[in-house]
Amino acid sequence: MMPTTLHPTAGYLPNIAHGAEPGSLTHAEREKLRSLAQQVAEIAGERRQVEKRELWYRHNRLEPVRPMLLVFPEDAWAEIIGEDQLELTDPFWRQWEWYLRHLIYRDIKLADDFVIEPTLTITRAVSWSGWGLEPQTVTSEHGKGAWKYEPPIKSRSDIDRLTHPIVEVDEARTQRAVEATGEVLGDILPVRIHCPIPQVNLIGEAAALRGIEQVMLDMYDNPAWLHRLMEFIAEGILKGAQYLEQGGYLALNNGHHYTDSGGIGYTYELPSSGFDGHHVRLSDLWGFGVAQELSLVGPAQHEEFVLRYQLRLLEQFGLNAYGCCEPYTHKFAMLEQIPRLRRVSVSPWCDIEVAAERLQDRIIYSWKPNPAMIVGRFDPQTIRTYIRRTLQVAQGCVLEIVHKDTFTIEYEPARLETWTRIAREEIERIS
Repeated sequence: MMPTTLHPTAGYLPNIAHGAEPGSLTHAEREKLRSLAQQVAEIAGERRQVEKRELWYRHNRLEPVRPMLLVFPEDAWAEIIGEDQLELTDPFWRQWEWYLRHLIYRDIKLADDFVIEPTLTITRAVSWSGWGLEPQTVTSEHGKGAWKYEPPIKSRSDIDRLTHPIVEVDEARTQRAVEATGEVLGDILPVRIHCPIPQVNLIGEAAALRGIEQVMLDMYDNPAWLHRLMEFIAEGILKGAQYLEQGGYLALNNGHHYTDSGGIGYTYELPSSGFDGHHVRLSDLWGFGVAQELSLVGPAQHEEFVLRYQLRLLEQFGLNAYGCCEPYTHKFAMLEQIPRLRRVSVSPWCDIEVAAERLQDRIIYSWKPNPAMIVGRFDPQTIRTYIRRTLQVAQGCVLEIVHKDTFTIEYEPARLETWTRIAREEIERIS
C-alpha cells in the first residue's frame, strides 16, 4: 500500500511526491491542474462552506451546536483515488493533482463537515535530527502493516550518549515549492505556508529509544533513570519548539487546520493577546499531546512519568488537544491539569458514558468510532445503532464524531460513503 504523509489541513494523505521538488509540466498538464483548482475554488465559494466554518467556530468555543462530523479515510485514500487515476507524471505535481481530486471527491461523496477553503497550504521544510542513538525500524515485507522498533538504548549507561535534536529549516526549499505552486495555481487558489510544530509525544520517543516493554519495566525497576530520560526528551523537544518560535518560522493554526487527532482548529481565541500580527508565538497556537503507548498504564504512572513532562510543553500553547487511540476512562481527572485543554479524544476503547460525565460541556468530546466496522461484514444497521447510542449518551456534551485510523475499506468506497450518510442522518435526527 501507498505510504501516507500528514497534511496540515487534510490529515493523513497518500505520499505521492516522496519529497520531490517541483518538476516540469506540459501545457496539457498545467491546464488539467488549473481546471481541477477552478472546480475546488467554486466549491470553496459556496454558501455551505461558510455555514460549516461558522459551526466550527461556535463548536470550538463550546457553544451548543449540533454534533460535528469528520471522516478521514487516511490509508484507505489509496483505495478511493489510486495513482492509476492520475494523469500527471512529475511526482510533485501528481501530489497536487491527487490533492485537488480528493477535495472534489470529498465534496461530492462524503458530505461531512470538512471545510473546503479557497487556498492551498504548503508545509515549511523543517527537519529534526535524531537523539544521537537511532532506533531501527523493522517492517513487514510489504512495507506496511506490522512493524517494530529495535531500540538503541540497551543499558542504562547509553543515556549518556544521547544528544538533543537539531532543528533545521530549509527556507530555500520551501520557497521553491511556494513559488512553483503559486505560479501555476496561485491566481485561482492562493498559497499559504504552514509550519509543523512538535507533537508532544514524549512516551513515543522514549519507547522508540528504549522499547515500550522495557520502559514499563523501568517504571518499577529504574524509576529515577526513567525520569532522567523523560526530562532529557522533554527538554529537547521544548528547545526545538522554541527555536521555531524565536526564528519566526511558526504559522497560525487557528483556521481549517487538522489538530492531529481529529477536529478542526477554527477559533477566534487564537492568536493570544499581545500578538503583533507578524511574529507567531507558541502561545498563539493549538498544541497537541498524546500518550498511546500508555493505554494499559494506570493514571498515577501516566502522570508521574509522562504528563508532568508534557505539561512543560503544553503550557506554552494557547489551546490544547489531548489523546488519540488511548482510552481515558480512568484518567479524565488527571487531564484536568492540562492548561487551556479544549479537546479530548474519546477512543473506541474508552467508556463513552464516563467520558460524557467527565467532559460535559466544558471540553470537546472528540469521539473516534471504531474503524473496524468498515471492514469484514458490513452491517449498516449495526453502524446506525452504534452511532445512535453515542449520540444519546453524549447529549449535553460538545460532541464531534471523527472517523479515522482507517487502514482499508476493502476497495469499496461505498462503505465509507454509507457510514458517513448514516452518521449524518443520525445527527439530523436529534438536531
